[in-house]
Formats: sequence, C-alpha cells, structure tokens
Amino acid sequence: MSENSAAPGTRPATAPGPQPEPIRFFGTTWVDHDGGYGLRRVGVAVGSLAAAVAACLVLRLAYEGLEIAEAGSFVGILVIAMFSICSAIAFRKTWEGFASRPKDPDREDSLRGLKSIGFIGSLLAYFVRSLTEAPGEKLRRTEYETARAQFEKRRSTRTGNPAARGTSGRKRPKRG
Repeated sequence: MSENSAAPGTRPATAPGPQPEPIRFFGTTWVDHDGGYGLRRVGVAVGSLAAAVAACLVLRLAYEGLEIAEAGSFVGILVIAMFSICSAIAFRKTWEGFASRPKDPDREDSLRGLKSIGFIGSLLAYFVRSLTEAPGEKLRRTEYETARAQFEKRRSTRTGNPAARGTSGRKRPKRG
C-alpha cells in the first residue's frame, strides 16, 4: 500500500495527540478548510435543500391520495399537523445537536422515530447550518482545540529532568 492510502478528506494519523473527529460529507477537511471544503458545503446545502423539496412533493402526493380516497378533512388535518409538529421538533433537535452533545442519549434514542417522521425539519436544519459552516463544525472544533490544549499541557509538564523534581512521591531506599 502507498503512504497516501487515507480516505479523501481525512488527515493521516501520524501526528501525536488527539485527532479531529470526521464530520459526515466533510471528513476532517473542516479543520483547515482544505480539500474542497467550500465545494462540499455548497454540495451539502444544495443536496439537503433538494432532498427537502423532493420530500415535500412526496408528502403532497400522499396528501392528494388521502383526498382521492375521501378519507375526510379531519384525517387530512391530522396528517398535516403531525408532519408539521414532527418537522418542527426534528429541526430543533437537529439544530441543538450541532451545538452540543446530547445530555441524555436514551431520550435521543426515544425521539428517533419522531425525528424520522419529521425528516423534512432535519433536512432544513442541515441546509440552514451548511450556509455558515459544516454542520457540527463549531462543536467539534471546540472539542478538538480543547483536547489539543490539554494534550500540549500534559506534554509540556513532562519535559525536563525527572531527577531534578522534588522528593514527593519517590520512595526512599531502605537502609539497613
């Protein structure tokens, strides 16, 4: 294998210390904004918006199917309300996920079904966030920089002559 066998958009793991966490569709290009980062952002924005529009068209066809089946106006109102509420909740939860890690992963798992019903909201959150940054970039950048700072601090405290340090923590030789 060649030295350059890493996947596109990922950094080689040769540097000591913490490595950046890849973001879906971006890999680790978000760290230095290289490797087609700008084009990837445009692609993600266009793709998520196109997927949301296509999903709205499919939902419209489903709603027209309910009208053709003469299911009644109450059922139509319930379907519209369900998708609207679920999309709003999915948008909010997806948006919050870009800013912080979930505090309760079990609750997030229980909301997975609701978020899949409101997938249009998740797609729109992805679109809006990709206009300013890679979705989740700010959170991962903060975590990565914190981890790098902690690594450098730990590494710098280990330098120097260990014999010149104080006697605290060292065992004294037995006399006898």
